[in-house]
Amino acid sequence: MKVTKAQAQANRARIVETASALFRERGYDGVGIADLMAEAGFTHGGFYKHFGSKTDLMAEAATCGFAQTAAKAEGVGAKEFVDHYLSRAHRDTPGEGCTMAALCADAARQPQAVKTAFAAGLENMLATLGSRSADAEKGEPGGARAKRIEVIAQVIGAIVLSRACPDDSPLADEILEACRASVPARLSPPSARR
Repeated sequence: MKVTKAQAQANRARIVETASALFRERGYDGVGIADLMAEAGFTHGGFYKHFGSKTDLMAEAATCGFAQTAAKAEGVGAKEFVDHYLSRAHRDTPGEGCTMAALCADAARQPQAVKTAFAAGLENMLATLGSRSADAEKGEPGGARAKRIEVIAQVIGAIVLSRACPDDSPLADEILEACRASVPARLSPPSARR
């Protein structure tokens, strides 16, 4: 039976969404094409009807993951977002969480297409954080972007370090708590810090 163009697009979207979650959960090398396609509900042979290579899918899945994170953050204040980001719930569900925190180290070893997707995702995170902390940036020209980079690096690093500890480790929680306590101050206006 011939698949309609609309159905083919829906199938592709399902593969990308499935890949996005699996890659975040297991890493790029931890997901084979056969397993991915089976998880998405398709046969292995259908993969190359949709993608030229696994790298093409990895880049598209990263973009999908960044969009999912942005959608979850829609309408949420910066402090509330940071509190959730640096929570045990986020730490313990990498397949549902931030693509940056789950896959940065993997992306660094991937082809340019994947790195380009990560750079675009990071730029979007910087822009989103900038729009949420616009009041905090008044009177701090030039340093605002650097502060956003510091905050993003700190929260991603906190999740990565916490995930590297054993699940029941007090250190895993201590990392999250320390960063949850310090990050909001970096997002507040200079007058509020005095």
